[in-house]
Amino acid sequence: MANKVISYLSLGSNLGDRPNNLQQALFLLEENVGDIVRISPVYESASWGFESDDFLNICISLETQLSPMALLDGILQIETGLGRLRGKSEGYEARTIDIDILYYDFEILKTTALTLPHPQLHLRRFVLKPLADIAPQFYHPILIKDTRNLLQECRDKSAPVKTKHRFFPNPKALFSGLNFIAIEGNIGAGKTTLAHKIASDFEAKLVLERFADNPFLPKFYEDQGRYAFPLEMSFLADRYQQFTDDTSQFDLFKQFMVSDYDIYKSLIFAKITLQEQEFDLYRKVFNFMYKEVKKPKIYVYLYQTTDRLLENIKRRGRDYEQNIATEYLEKINRGYFDFIKSYPEQNNLVIDVSDLDFVENQEDYQLILAKIQNFAAKLEY
Repeated sequence: MANKVISYLSLGSNLGDRPNNLQQALFLLEENVGDIVRISPVYESASWGFESDDFLNICISLETQLSPMALLDGILQIETGLGRLRGKSEGYEARTIDIDILYYDFEILKTTALTLPHPQLHLRRFVLKPLADIAPQFYHPILIKDTRNLLQECRDKSAPVKTKHRFFPNPKALFSGLNFIAIEGNIGAGKTTLAHKIASDFEAKLVLERFADNPFLPKFYEDQGRYAFPLEMSFLADRYQQFTDDTSQFDLFKQFMVSDYDIYKSLIFAKITLQEQEFDLYRKVFNFMYKEVKKPKIYVYLYQTTDRLLENIKRRGRDYEQNIATEYLEKINRGYFDFIKSYPEQNNLVIDVSDLDFVENQEDYQLILAKIQNFAAKLEY
């Protein structure tokens, strides 16, 4: 077995969805060429050597068993897979992704395809700045200077700006970095099923809404006007107690938390079911509680058409749900969308799963995960 070598790479993107381009490149690098050891902070900088949109840039250290040429071949395949088009004016074009090998250990190499160390790394501040964050004392084997000295002596006048983006080496690390995800949706949307799958696949603490034993729920479906207020107050008290207990207790053996509800749903349902005066009283109690609860890093709303919801409700066979009216489900959908619009500062992600079967179809499940990962790549930390 070949010895593992530390290589340093520079990644940049200034075309298309820049954060997602970089995040996907990292996933593919770890999957195909080696283990990512460190990822620098993310910098934004002006294009270097040509006029174009600004770049996002990072540097990484990568532990690999590949030879320099095999590493280059793997990188070129990843660039092509992410839409990199190489033209005659290579080096002076916008690009979805650009991955350069800066160092391969202390190796010195010069071929028509690859030169090590990278011949221009000491001239580029957008390279040296993130490289200094992860390898400040790594010595250039030809210039015999470490990264800090190269940065101090660099004549490049550009000024890369550190951003609040954060990237991860693999999907498991990404989900762990999110800390807490809430999966929400209408009755029968599949939120509990998706939360279970994510918790299982990514070692998350699962926070589930517990409501089956609520004595008011079957009565509510029979007589909404009479039982709406005691039902909603009962739900609010239970959700607040459960939610604060579950989200405040850290599990040393789990990487993050995923829940199949957010406590704000209490206000959404109450607005639909309660009379105006009842709702005003309810909201005062709710606002006091809501200030104290943990907020998710990403709020995922699973949207399904009303017809699909009714099919799902019929299929799962809960007796007290079988007479739920179409109009009631539509009001709930509108309530959720009104909530999402009312909180633009929250990281809201709406996923239309009306034509997806993420239980039986693994591709559909992977599509949902990809949407969450792509959304997460754009977040600031």
